[in-house]
Amino acid sequence: MEPMLLSPAGKDYLWGGIRLRTEYGKQISLTPLAETWECSVHVDGPSQIRNGTYAGWSLTDVLKQHPDYLGKRVTGEFPVLVKFIDAEQDLSVQVHPDDEFARKHENDNGKTEMWYVLDAKPGSKLVHGFSHDVTTEQLKKSIEEGTLSKHLQYVPVKKGDVFFISPGTVHAIGAGILLAEIQESSNVTYRVYDYNRRDKHGELRPLHFDKAVQVLNMKTGAEVKQKPRLTHYFPGCSRKILGRCQYFEVEKIQITKGFSFSVSENSFQVLLCVDGDGGLETPGRRRPMRYKKGDCIFLPAGLGRCHTLGEATLLKIRY
Repeated sequence: MEPMLLSPAGKDYLWGGIRLRTEYGKQISLTPLAETWECSVHVDGPSQIRNGTYAGWSLTDVLKQHPDYLGKRVTGEFPVLVKFIDAEQDLSVQVHPDDEFARKHENDNGKTEMWYVLDAKPGSKLVHGFSHDVTTEQLKKSIEEGTLSKHLQYVPVKKGDVFFISPGTVHAIGAGILLAEIQESSNVTYRVYDYNRRDKHGELRPLHFDKAVQVLNMKTGAEVKQKPRLTHYFPGCSRKILGRCQYFEVEKIQITKGFSFSVSENSFQVLLCVDGDGGLETPGRRRPMRYKKGDCIFLPAGLGRCHTLGEATLLKIRY
């Protein structure tokens, strides 16, 4: 059993930029490079193993051969998908269904997601819910007239912000935002509005209004405030829980010298390095595994006691 350094799948959605290549070292020949699916077993973009026994394998195939790597808490498939997203332009205004709707109509999971903002240009904002109660008729008319923005709740964004997006919430990442996304393993998105943009073939990108209105929460969105998060300080590091739900827990680890933790038999863990670099010591390895900004590491359940070295910021994800 060993830690697995992952190579992501890339996506060239038209709203993306180049920062994932220039700042996060992603050697993917797509322009724009909008998303990298860092830890994924989804059929639309599985990640690959870069090192060790399973170098060249997909994470999907490794977990099929070793379902115990998921951990005792996990029943069924790998539950999460971890991404980097670079929004050079506004994303479409969209919504995701819950598990029940998605499994019935899309043969996929629903999508609960969490965003951790890595950077945001001055004046950046995102959409999170409606600014007032709306009706299907109001939405349809405003989409046809290009006035949907008057119904949307816009939220200013800065580096370090955390947002939870529950199924049914209308939302959109705004231009100038770079973030890490932790979500259910799903690729179901219903576009509500897309600024009449055309794809690389000159075709208008399709909207999914009929399905969207079946899952949208049309009530006034809750006011979005950044919640205070307790930071625990230890010799060599600090730790902070960013978010927790039934699908994942995300902890931010700020390493100044070193940090020790255990990967029990209960759950796999994922390390996403969002800044700095370091090394990872694990049982049975003669030398630390080196990692740097942009790297993602899958840690099988039951791996045991681990220790990180260096100066880095990590997001630690588990079920």
